Amino acid sequence: MCPVRTVEEHQAVVAALLPALPAEEVALGAAHNRVLARDVTAQVALPGFDNSAMDGYAARWSEITGTPVRLPVADDIPAGRTDVRPLAPGTVQRIMTGAPLPPGADVVVPVELTDGRTDVVEIRDVPAAGSHLRHAGEDIAAGAVALTAGTPLGAAQLGLAAAVGARSLWVRRRPRVLVLSTGSELVDPGTPLLPGQIYESNSALLAAAVEDAGGTARRLHFVPDDVDQFLTTVRAELGGRGDGPADLLLTSGGVSAGAYEVVKDAFGDLGTVEFVKVAMQPGGPQGAGTVDGVPVVTLPGNPVSSFVSFEVFVRPALRRALGHAAPGRLRAPATLTAPLRSPAGKRQFLRGRYDAGQVSQVGGPGSHLVAHLARANCLVAVPEDVTELPAGAQVDVVLIEGALQ
Repeated sequence: MCPVRTVEEHQAVVAALLPALPAEEVALGAAHNRVLARDVTAQVALPGFDNSAMDGYAARWSEITGTPVRLPVADDIPAGRTDVRPLAPGTVQRIMTGAPLPPGADVVVPVELTDGRTDVVEIRDVPAAGSHLRHAGEDIAAGAVALTAGTPLGAAQLGLAAAVGARSLWVRRRPRVLVLSTGSELVDPGTPLLPGQIYESNSALLAAAVEDAGGTARRLHFVPDDVDQFLTTVRAELGGRGDGPADLLLTSGGVSAGAYEVVKDAFGDLGTVEFVKVAMQPGGPQGAGTVDGVPVVTLPGNPVSSFVSFEVFVRPALRRALGHAAPGRLRAPATLTAPLRSPAGKRQFLRGRYDAGQVSQVGGPGSHLVAHLARANCLVAVPEDVTELPAGAQVDVVLIEGALQ
């Protein structure tokens, strides 16, 4: 009999298989969607100098309070100018957005409040003292930490890194994951099907899920229910290729309690992979351990079971190894639009459609309903001690939209 684990117990087992990944230095342009491994310190202040927030005229506020007032335009300051002269008393300087503020100026008058002339300008209204100025260092000071280790690097973060002078960043290496499906009934998509055969889809699903989590996936050609062929395929690949050894082997299928369970039969004799039942639906049969020193997670073969198992166990482990401070999916409270039932003693993960604080179930609980999975944007997590909920009840949903795009 397989031991029974809670969801949290098996999550801890899988997470322990994947330690923090080593850091590597990459060019700024290659760091998108990576996770920062070292703090980034600002080499310069932002802004680096006092500058104008508007197109207009740099002036002394005390000289323009009696509007309308006419003052000579002593100079032009375009953005990028490096030889700005001090502002002479009784004059203004025409200035562009982002251009350095001339010494002596303490206000910028937007061009809309003037007649826009370039020789002698008439200022028709006066803004408050200190208006439309950006002060040096008001965003970040030179030497301050701009980005902390563990920060996911999106567009805004990369923009900040570039703005403070970083040309390269230290990030966590992407985990290298081998994906292998099993089953004698599997054939390549597009091949004519014989009776009893199905198209192999789990490797496409799981490889995309790995990439979405931040890893790199290599799909191995699926193998039939033959222990020797399965072990030969696995051991030929675990050492890796030019990109180095695998960080994780992810299999689907062959882990249930029946006959011809090739993954269970092959790995069970090694004594380094433990097969258990997790108190959840779908995705009860699970396995985790090592083969030849490489971490292995074995998932059930039904597509929905495989996907849910990845979301619950593998994705957070991969993201934690990548250095994410919050490796889990975003969650949200939601109101049920219809009643639901759930088996006692098991945590149910139903597919749902979340919109504006409400969630409706998509399809039934069956682990083969992949078309319904593709229409879902969340998982509805129903606790083990709940067997039914009425319409209008509050539930916890796991937002998975990103995994399905």
